[in-house]
Amino acid sequence: MSEAGPTEFTDFVRQHSTTLLRAAYLLTGDRVEAEELVQDTLVRLYTKWPKVQAADVPLAYVRRSLTNNFLNGRRRRSAGELLLAEPLDRGYDPELGNRLSDQEAVRELLAGLSDRQRAVLVLRFYEDLDDVEIAEVVGCRRGTVRSIISRSLDQLRRELASAGPVAVPQTNGGSR
Repeated sequence: MSEAGPTEFTDFVRQHSTTLLRAAYLLTGDRVEAEELVQDTLVRLYTKWPKVQAADVPLAYVRRSLTNNFLNGRRRRSAGELLLAEPLDRGYDPELGNRLSDQEAVRELLAGLSDRQRAVLVLRFYEDLDDVEIAEVVGCRRGTVRSIISRSLDQLRRELASAGPVAVPQTNGGSR
């Protein structure tokens, strides 16, 4: 690695670690496993950092590596802490219970999906990637991505419907 490599790597990690950790948490459903997934991915890429930097979009390269690392089963999911986007206020909040139960419900619903289904949904709805980008990351065809999204959302709707009356948003089925 060149002299500037470690500094550039460190700058990249500082700039993108929170985004990568959130994506990893959505993939694994566990804070500790997410941290390990990000760390393992970054450690593996450190020795290849010049290649990562040469990519058109280095963050996309790292995201793909993170997703592949997850899909290859390097880390197994387990029950754990609920990672919140923003720290909780210490004061009384009458809506806190509802928000936490909603977040827990989403986490449990995602945990019920296969690793590949969860990865595709995270890439679509969290990373906001289009079908072609998701297909490249996951290593499948664009049509397969559409199929996985459709089946995953149908599964989530069925699980929500069996849990009781909830308004479930419908998708228009259009491609991005």
